[in-house]
Amino acid sequence: MERRSLLRAAVLGGTTAALGGTLWRGAAYAAPAQPGAGPYGALGSPDANGIRLPSGFTSRVIARSGQQVGSTSYTWHNAPDGGACYADGTGWIYVSNSEINPSGGASAVKFSSAGTITGAYRILSNTRQNCAGGKTPWNTWLSCEEVSLGYVYETDPWGTNAAVQRAAMGRFKHEAAAADPVRKVVYLTEDETNGRFYRFVPTTWGNLGSGKLQVMVAGSATSGSFTWADVPDPDGSPTATRSQVSGSKSFNGGEGCHYANDTVWFTTKGDNRVWQVNLQNNTYELAYDDSLVNGTAPLTGVDNITGASSGDLFVAEDSGNMEICVITPDDVVASFLRIDGQSGSEITGPAFSPDGTRLYFSSQRGTTGSSSGGITYEVTGPFRS
Repeated sequence: MERRSLLRAAVLGGTTAALGGTLWRGAAYAAPAQPGAGPYGALGSPDANGIRLPSGFTSRVIARSGQQVGSTSYTWHNAPDGGACYADGTGWIYVSNSEINPSGGASAVKFSSAGTITGAYRILSNTRQNCAGGKTPWNTWLSCEEVSLGYVYETDPWGTNAAVQRAAMGRFKHEAAAADPVRKVVYLTEDETNGRFYRFVPTTWGNLGSGKLQVMVAGSATSGSFTWADVPDPDGSPTATRSQVSGSKSFNGGEGCHYANDTVWFTTKGDNRVWQVNLQNNTYELAYDDSLVNGTAPLTGVDNITGASSGDLFVAEDSGNMEICVITPDDVVASFLRIDGQSGSEITGPAFSPDGTRLYFSSQRGTTGSSSGGITYEVTGPFRS
């Protein structure tokens, strides 16, 4: 679904306000318009899990770090982070990274068609600080190491095939990945204050064992055209990949990444922005910048990002007040949920079940503020389609 050049409306303290003009050109505020709280309405009181949800939605705890998952014998990992869902017959699988260094890795939970947990198991071990990642069209999970000279690991959500290190995708402080089946590439973010936005062009689509790592080349403005240039040495040593190509565009702390309909969105935590890249005409622009709404919009501390079939973007917060916010195709930003009593944590791993009726995510450090206190949740309800 086509999205406008930047937010034209923002929820300001429960009131929807129209913001005239294109914000990154310095438009002024308009007067507040009709009251509202986005497409799902206002958040209710905290439920039994401490989550504030719109009317019609419910939550449940799926797993807790250090405890067995459901009735299985598998112990859930610490610091749950990026995740994705996969169809599994009439059921589905949710995979989740572990942002621990050392040990890291990733785990999976299997669900029946009714949503009952039927299994849990490890799919990646002995890696470092696996933060976000991405799902491939051939149903593997790309788990990314958020460390200097980190790797991408391609893993099997079913746990049948051994994970494979994908060195050709570059060695840098990886964050997230998003596959583009039209151009047959994978986009990659880099969590550095001067990180870059990359794409990996595999020699053969469906096989990430070889190919070219490329970096976005563009000016310093917040919108414009861009090109791609080959990174000469994807190994990143002795010269970091972000420093190898003159004119490559710097981004302040690359985080989540999501592809849909010839567009890729990614977040940058250092300046609290959501970037939108139009892949049909090779242009980029801002989709959200909270500094241009004077910090009054609900979304702060942008991190993981995913999308729904409605075209809505769901952005998890790495600070702020522990919310997942929605950005609609008509450029309204609103709180979708909030977790109370966990200010020492962050929300990670948002992903929808294959039928779009359940949203999975984690509170990485839960109520304890420690990586051993992670909690993974499921929210069910009338999501827009």
